[in-house]
Amino acid sequence: MSDDARERTGVRTGGQPGGRPGRRTPARGPTRTADTPKPRPLAQLAAALRTPATAAQPLFAQAPKAWQRALPYLVAGLFVVSLLPTTIAVLAGDYGMDGGWSGALGVAQTVPLLLAVTRPVPAWLLVTVADTVGAILLTQADKVAGHPWPWTPMVIVGNLVLMACLGLRESVRTLVGVWLVTGALGAVLGFFQPADTMSTAALLFVLGGVVLALTGALRGLGDARQRIAEQESISEAERSRRTLLEERARIARELHDVVAHHMSVITVQADSAPYRLPGMPEPVQQEFAAIAASARESLGEMRRLLTVLRAPDGRGGAGAGDGGAGGARAPQPGIGRLQQLVEATVRAGQPVVLSLAAGAVQAAPPAVDLSAYRIVQEALANAVRHAPGAPTRVSVTVDDDEVLILVVNGPAARDAVVEPEGPGTGHGLVGMRERVRLTGGTLDTGPLPDGGFRVAARLPLGSGGAAAGRHGTNGTNDTDKERS
Repeated sequence: MSDDARERTGVRTGGQPGGRPGRRTPARGPTRTADTPKPRPLAQLAAALRTPATAAQPLFAQAPKAWQRALPYLVAGLFVVSLLPTTIAVLAGDYGMDGGWSGALGVAQTVPLLLAVTRPVPAWLLVTVADTVGAILLTQADKVAGHPWPWTPMVIVGNLVLMACLGLRESVRTLVGVWLVTGALGAVLGFFQPADTMSTAALLFVLGGVVLALTGALRGLGDARQRIAEQESISEAERSRRTLLEERARIARELHDVVAHHMSVITVQADSAPYRLPGMPEPVQQEFAAIAASARESLGEMRRLLTVLRAPDGRGGAGAGDGGAGGARAPQPGIGRLQQLVEATVRAGQPVVLSLAAGAVQAAPPAVDLSAYRIVQEALANAVRHAPGAPTRVSVTVDDDEVLILVVNGPAARDAVVEPEGPGTGHGLVGMRERVRLTGGTLDTGPLPDGGFRVAARLPLGSGGAAAGRHGTNGTNDTDKERS
């Protein structure tokens, strides 16, 4: 097997010893297979914590488990249940505030924490207004001296919970605004500080800034990871599209020889008709001359198109894939050269057995002949790459109206070094599908229970264009599409 043939394969191993490529990574994260260990609950919580939620979603909305999605509500409820009676008791007992005002402030300062799970900014506004009113009322309390003011300990705890929710949901601009407003309120209230009280304005300002910075950084990490995943998804789509276009261009270059041969025959026959068939009327000779001129013009257009399709590094041409400029001058391979291909693969260390039906070489038209060779070439290259040392069987048979191709390899040898997963060139299964679509056939690929892999293709012997028109884009039956 030549290095160029190996280079054209674009699939990688992924879990199956003799398999082809692995699954691509979607935008939301890596795909978990049966061999991948299940994430632990703490790891799932950490991932949900740093996964940003949109404005219409509650915290942990994208967590995989129902109890994880309910966890923010449970935590907020626990804070409300613990802070509400504590706030009422401290305001009434320690600060000497009226019982009615204590109850009203306790509800206003703690119950909005439940709203912070889904609407943290409105919850912060409600709590901030209640805290400010409470600080003003505390200036008239009987026992305020010797106690923290303007923010009681319960107010500080509630604000830190709110700021954690804000940091996980809101933008940096909003977080900075919340932090500055908190500091400004503390500074303004400081002008009305009662005598013999301990100011807590700076404490909340510092602690709030730390909580906002930590949770904002965590959200920023989640945003960055999401953007990276989205970019990887976009890059993967672009790489697949580029691979498909490259493979189609290569097929077009190779089919140029097939079409050019027929056009050349038409030109020669039309030009020589007056000499081979003397005595033709003048209108008939003019008709043949017009046919020859049209054929030559078509050949010229095809050559110009081929020049455009040639790769800039000199690897293009009708024989692209067969090796540089020399390959461009070589005849296109077909079913008749499968024996040489198999022998080259055997010399590379891959045990391959070829079963070629009698008459298959003569039965296939040029497009089918070339496509059959390329499909077998790609399948053998993949076997060498991903299942080295595995016994491989190639079968090419012909029935009344189609060529049947079957390439089956077993699992890789135990002592063989399987090529690690990587991006590849992407022309393996992609190239096979395009070859099959060209002729209007079907392709079936997939892993085997023993760890091997199979490639089965049916190529109609009729007109490739007509067959393709009948089959449309559904001519490919690839049972392993996600592996391409």
